[in-house]
Amino acid sequence: MTKNIDVITRIEQALQVLKNGGLIIVTDSEKREAEGDMVGLAEYATQETVNKMVSKARGLLCVPMTQEYANRLNLTMMTANETEPFGTAFTISADAKTTSTGISAIERADTIRQLANSNKHADDFYHPGHIFPLIAAKHGVLQRAGHTEAAVDLAKLAGVSPVAYICEILKKDGSMARKRDLKPFAEGIQMPLISIQDIIHYRFIKDIDVAESITQVKLPTKFGNFNLEAFDTHITKEPTLLISKGTLDNQKPLLLRIHSECLTGDIFSSKRCDCGEQLDLSLKMIEKAGYGAVLYLRQEGRGIGLSNKLKAYKLQEQGFDTVDANIHLGFAPDQRNYGLVASILKKKGINQVELLTNNPDKIKQLTLLGIKVTNRISIETTPNIDDQTYLQTKKHKLSHLLKEVQ
Repeated sequence: MTKNIDVITRIEQALQVLKNGGLIIVTDSEKREAEGDMVGLAEYATQETVNKMVSKARGLLCVPMTQEYANRLNLTMMTANETEPFGTAFTISADAKTTSTGISAIERADTIRQLANSNKHADDFYHPGHIFPLIAAKHGVLQRAGHTEAAVDLAKLAGVSPVAYICEILKKDGSMARKRDLKPFAEGIQMPLISIQDIIHYRFIKDIDVAESITQVKLPTKFGNFNLEAFDTHITKEPTLLISKGTLDNQKPLLLRIHSECLTGDIFSSKRCDCGEQLDLSLKMIEKAGYGAVLYLRQEGRGIGLSNKLKAYKLQEQGFDTVDANIHLGFAPDQRNYGLVASILKKKGINQVELLTNNPDKIKQLTLLGIKVTNRISIETTPNIDDQTYLQTKKHKLSHLLKEVQ
C-alpha cells in the first residue's frame, strides 16, 4: 500500500500548497506533450505568484476553467476550426476592464482573479487581452489527461472556484523542459512536483462516482443466467460492463475476473490469444460458484485499441513478439489501468475479491487502489500452436503466472 499512500500524500500536500496561495508543478505523460506546467489557483493569484510563474516557467500564461464558467463569461472559442494537435480548447483572450494595458504582473493577476469570480460577467472584460482562458473537458483528467483538466481538477479538489492559472516550463535556453529537467528544477525552487497520473490515481481512490450506472438487465447465456450492468465511465466511448451472478455484497470475497475486451478472441474465437477461452472459463467458474462477476473493460490490445492491435499482429507475423510489437508502435508493453475496477467495486460496496487471473500486475494495481485480493485463482488454458509464442512472451516478459507454458 506504500505507493497508494505516497500518491495520496503527494496530492494532499500539493493541494495544501495551492490552498495557501502557492504554486506547484504538474507533469504529463511522455506519450503526450511530455512537459511540466506551473499551476496555481486563480482565486489566489497575486502580483508575486504571477511574476514568479512568467519569470521562472517562461511559457504562455493560461487560465483553465470549466465550460460553465466560460459560458457565463461568453468566452467563445478562439477558432471555429480547431487544428491544435492535443485538442487544447483556447477561447478568445481577455483582460479585466479594471486594468490599463493588462500586461503587468499585477494586472494579469487581477484579470485571473476576476475570471474566477462567479459574480463577474462578460461585460467585465475586454477582448482580445493578455490572458488566455482554456476550457477543460467535463470529466477532467479521466476524460482528457491534459494540464487544462489537471488544473481544474485540482481547483475542484481544493474546494475553490474551478479556475486555475498555468504556464509551461521552459529551460533557460528557451527549449522545453522535459521530465529529466523538471525534478531538479522543482527542487531548486522548492515547489511540489506531481503528475497527471497521480491525479487520475487519486480520483480513482477517492471518487466512487467516476462510474455511473446506466442500466441493468438479465443476461441468459449458454453458461447460465447472469445480470448485466452497464457503466458510463466518461473515459471510454463504450460502457464498461459488469456481468454478475448472485447478490453482490461484501459478506465474502467476490469471485472476480477482470477481462479486457478482445474482439478477435472474444467474438471471433481467434487462436492467436487465450482471451476468449479465459472469458468462457471465467463464466463457467462463476456459474458453478453461484456468486461472482466479470468486469469487462474496454482496453482492447492491452490498452492500445483494435487498430493498433492489428498492426501489432502484423509485426508479429514479421517476427516481433507481442511486447516488442507494442514498443515498436510507440506504446508501453501493457498500457492498462484498473482504476475503473476499483471505482465500480467500491460503488457496489465491495472491497475484497478472489481474483481469477494469471497476471500479478492486476493484483498489485487493485491492492494499491484499496481492494483486498484475498486469493488468486489460476485461469490457465491449454496452449495451442498459434498462441504458444504469445503465452511464452506473457510469461517471460510480462511475468504472467503460467505453469503450462515453458
